[in-house]
Amino acid sequence: MKSQVEKAEEFRSLHQAKHILVLPNAWDVPSARVFEDAGFPAIATSSAALSVSLGYPDGEKIGKDELFTVVRKIAGILTIPLSADVESGFGASIEQLSDTIRRVIESGAVGLNIEDISDFEKKALVPIEKQVQRLKAARRTSDSLGIPLVINARTDAYRFAAGDEKSKLEETIRREKAYEAAGADCLYPMGLTDKETIATFVKAVNKPVNIMARKGAPTISELEKIGVKRLSLGPGPMYASIGLLRRIAQELKQNGTYDSLLTGAITFDELNALAKPKR
Repeated sequence: MKSQVEKAEEFRSLHQAKHILVLPNAWDVPSARVFEDAGFPAIATSSAALSVSLGYPDGEKIGKDELFTVVRKIAGILTIPLSADVESGFGASIEQLSDTIRRVIESGAVGLNIEDISDFEKKALVPIEKQVQRLKAARRTSDSLGIPLVINARTDAYRFAAGDEKSKLEETIRREKAYEAAGADCLYPMGLTDKETIATFVKAVNKPVNIMARKGAPTISELEKIGVKRLSLGPGPMYASIGLLRRIAQELKQNGTYDSLLTGAITFDELNALAKPKR
């Protein structure tokens, strides 16, 4: 088994590879194992999918103990790197954020997503100067514990900042350039889907860029051509999974049949194997 430091270094190197890193997002052990078995080199968690799977809406409603219990279980069963989505860090203070970073490392993860949203209900952004200090603290904590965490700095400026699209993009670039200077390893401009807008952003920054797969976004090959280094799926896999469950329920209720329950289903033995580490 690779050490946590080795996994962290491997995860970092994947952001510098020739081809784009496709990083699927899981929410529990079996979903993570399905992606590992498919051959992906690393996996991330989705905050929305993980939280909802335990009965909490997204937006830091889940407690840190429950969150990291799941992250620890996933990291412990995988043979590949895991990155944890910690939303906005679960705490406004530097001390609270540092505790979250420590827990990420203690759980066995080697990367994390951190957002610049200060109020999930009001969709307010953390002042840029404060977010810079938070990112610096995250890097200090990681360094002090000897694990080279890959910090993916997400901004929601393109979604929630004031002004027109041009102004929003300018604010997105301004924030992400400050975040890369503060120690972020990867930049995540949430909300960018237009190919030209993404290309403009990529040219404006120096660190690897993460784009989320969503309706209207370019294909993987198109993203690779314009310089995007990482594609994540966010809660998309859970959307699709719940969509299948809904179709199964509707077919059972409306038609009295269960073809969609059986089509493409795995076996009991395959299901059971997902709870065991891959060897």
